[in-house]
Amino acid sequence: MASWGRSRCRLPQGAEPAVEGEPHLPTGRDLTEANRFAYAALGGVSLSQLFPEPEQSSFCTEFVAGLVKWLELSEAVLPTMTAFASGLGGEGADMFAQILLKDPILKDNPLVIIQDLLSFSLKDGHYDARARVLICHMTSLLRVPLAELDLLEETFLESLKEIKEEESETAEASRKKRENRRKWKRYLLIGLATVGGGTVIGYKMKKRVGAIEEFTFLPLTEGRQLHITITITGWLASGKYRTFSAPWAALAHSHEQYCLAWEAKYLMELGNALETILSGLANMVAQEALKYTVLSGIVAALTLPASLLSVANVIDNPWGVCLHRSAEVGKHLAHILLSRQQGRRPVTLIGFSLGARVIYFCLQEMAQEKDCQGIIEDVVLLGAPVEGDAKHWEPFRKVVSGRIINGYCRGDWLLSFVYRTSSAQLHVAGLQPVLLQDRRVENVDLSSVVSGHLDYARQMDVILKAVGIPTKPGWDEKGLSLAPGSLPPEEPRQAASAASSDKTAPQDGQTRGPAPGDTSKVATCADPSHAQVPTELDQPERAASAVAARPAGSTQTCSHSVGPNPLGCPDCASETQGSCPGLD
Repeated sequence: MASWGRSRCRLPQGAEPAVEGEPHLPTGRDLTEANRFAYAALGGVSLSQLFPEPEQSSFCTEFVAGLVKWLELSEAVLPTMTAFASGLGGEGADMFAQILLKDPILKDNPLVIIQDLLSFSLKDGHYDARARVLICHMTSLLRVPLAELDLLEETFLESLKEIKEEESETAEASRKKRENRRKWKRYLLIGLATVGGGTVIGYKMKKRVGAIEEFTFLPLTEGRQLHITITITGWLASGKYRTFSAPWAALAHSHEQYCLAWEAKYLMELGNALETILSGLANMVAQEALKYTVLSGIVAALTLPASLLSVANVIDNPWGVCLHRSAEVGKHLAHILLSRQQGRRPVTLIGFSLGARVIYFCLQEMAQEKDCQGIIEDVVLLGAPVEGDAKHWEPFRKVVSGRIINGYCRGDWLLSFVYRTSSAQLHVAGLQPVLLQDRRVENVDLSSVVSGHLDYARQMDVILKAVGIPTKPGWDEKGLSLAPGSLPPEEPRQAASAASSDKTAPQDGQTRGPAPGDTSKVATCADPSHAQVPTELDQPERAASAVAARPAGSTQTCSHSVGPNPLGCPDCASETQGSCPGLD
């Protein structure tokens, strides 16, 4: 691990003269000794809260030791700072933050700390994902808008490479941003050779790797950034969603975003099969509903009606092929990231369906390597056809520095159907929360947004907002109202517009900071009775299937908030074929 001591590439103070008429802009070293102590202490305490795992201890202690030298504090304080980074004094974070906010220099401009910490984190020519998570956390503690951090990162990148600003902004907004950049630029370190230097633009496999036939990164944006985002599409379909980039039109997580193009031939076959099976099921559901008054059990392969088994033949082969290939692609992606093809900077991975499965196996592969830490900032898995037991997600804690977001839909009957032969168990992450007790994990119930598995592509703009990922301006008209969970762990979470659950396990999603309170989210829907009707079907077919799935004179609804459903409730599916205890 590179030393966190002061780098030779640091500009000496006063290296660049102040512009006449502009006030001197302070750095961390301009603070009083007491407040430099509070600054370093806040960093140490925050590190211990964000990264308490034993395998992260060396990073925390080396980082805080380097920060002490950077701030020109006496070596006598080093044992105290090391103790903070090791977990002692964790209750002092707010106290240190308040001390800093009362400093005359920081009172009106706490951004000084963030600018200084960013400069320190980048001084060795790379940007560790853990350092960025720490900076984001301290940005929140010091009540600085996260957009200011983005601006500082852009400014620093400008000091390395000249980047022309897009003309989409108004002249006034552009002028103010340039002024802010010019003021801060003199105090951001320059001369780094490798920050932002790596790229995934144009990366292609030189030869076939195992069973993989296609693996290419395609740019979604033209900009450059100190952190990048890679999206992974789960299938291709005819029409609007025939390209890998189509679902991600609203994404605005970074100025540098890519989508992974992988195995297009097989993903197109899968997309066509999904559309075929939905068309066939629309007609069959009406017939089978006459034979079954309780449909929750038919999701299991052994109880599938003969007509549904015939439809299953259409999907099983392309689904099985893509399951296998997605795992191989995920492993290959892991080695691309481990080799730093993207440069030494944080990476966020976002994927849906089989794209989420690619991420799952990427993390699984990375967790087996020594140098897996500090690369991945956040991951977002949506409708993931992977194992949902917490023990399988446990190793991801040492790979992911920030958030591990699992977006799921309990009523995703298509995922239940196609995954039935892939796993003997029904612990599927795309159907339920992952109950891993860790501050990184956030479970987001998308049941009111995702009425069917294909909605993960069609409703991606709304889904991104639901899980807290920024989207482009102009997509707000499809905004989503979220009700943050605040129930204690032993109580089941409730959706604002759905019936309460008597079998739902607790949620434990948290923000990347260790602030108290449960921030797991539930997407709300104005009319939950309509939330689970598959939207992939044409309107007449949807109406027919909805009527057929509701026996005459009955409006039975599962207490897991799953309404009339062609394949039943996933949480009730493990019950016998008799009456379902989850029905009211």
